Amino acid sequence: MTPADLSRTVLHTVRCAVEADELRATVPARVSVRVPPRPGCGDYATNVALQLAKESGRPAREIAELLRGRLAGRPGIARVEIAGPGFLNITLDTASRGDIVRELLATEPAGEPLPLQPPAALLARLGSDAARWSLTCPPGLDRDLLLVQRETNPLFRVRYAHARSRALLRNAGDLGFAPEAGDVPDESAAALLGALADHVRISATRAPERLARHLERVADAFLRWQADRPTLPRGDEKPSVVHRARLALAEATGKVLADGLHQLGITAPAHL
Repeated sequence: MTPADLSRTVLHTVRCAVEADELRATVPARVSVRVPPRPGCGDYATNVALQLAKESGRPAREIAELLRGRLAGRPGIARVEIAGPGFLNITLDTASRGDIVRELLATEPAGEPLPLQPPAALLARLGSDAARWSLTCPPGLDRDLLLVQRETNPLFRVRYAHARSRALLRNAGDLGFAPEAGDVPDESAAALLGALADHVRISATRAPERLARHLERVADAFLRWQADRPTLPRGDEKPSVVHRARLALAEATGKVLADGLHQLGITAPAHL
C-alpha cells in the first residue's frame, strides 16, 4: 500500500462512516497522510479526525475512535492508534511495505534536470555538483562545507548513501544472490519506507529546495536503518528471503537518490 493508496483508503472510510450516518460531516475532497515526525508512531499519520471535528461538533478523539475501528480491519493495515488530540497513527503490514519497494523499482526515472544555474564564481569555487546543491541550501549556510567529505556535509551524506546502496548490490552479487522485493519485517525500516514513498509526489513539485531536503531525509533514514539491520549475511549465514528483501529496499533507495540527484543536475557516483 502506497501513501496514495492509504489516502484513498482513509477517504473511503470517512465516506462510509458518513453514508452509514455514524458521522455527520461533508466528505473532504482528499485526505492527507504524512510520515510521523518521531519514530515509533506508525508508518503514517493523518489529521482527518481534527478536520472533521469542527463541522460535526464532536470531539476529534471521538471521531478518531470511530475511524480507527473502521480502518483497523482494512487490507494492508496492521494497526491504527490514536495520538494527541485525535491524530490517527497507521502502521502498514509488512506485505504493504514490500509493495512500496516494488513500485519504486518499477518507476521510470525522472526527465530533464531542473534548471539550476550557479553563477560562474560559485562554479569555480565549488565545482559543478557542490555549486548546484548550494542553490538549494538555506541562507547562511557556509558553502565551503559542501567541499568537506564528512557527515556534516548534506551533499556528502546523500551521495555516500547512494554509493553504499550500490556497494551492497555489488557485494551481494559476489555472494551469489540478488534483490527480491518482499516483506521487510524491520520496524526500523518504517521511516525509510515512508521517505521513499514520498519521492514521486515530491519530484512532481519540481521544487529544488524541497527535493534536496527530501534526499537528505532518505539518505539519513537509510544510513540509520543500515546501522540497525544487516543487509548481507554474516559469517556462514546463508542468504534468506529477508536478506533479499532488505537488498531490494537498498536498491530502491539507491534508485531514488540517483534519480533525485539527476534532477538537480548532480552526479551520483557508485564509489565514494
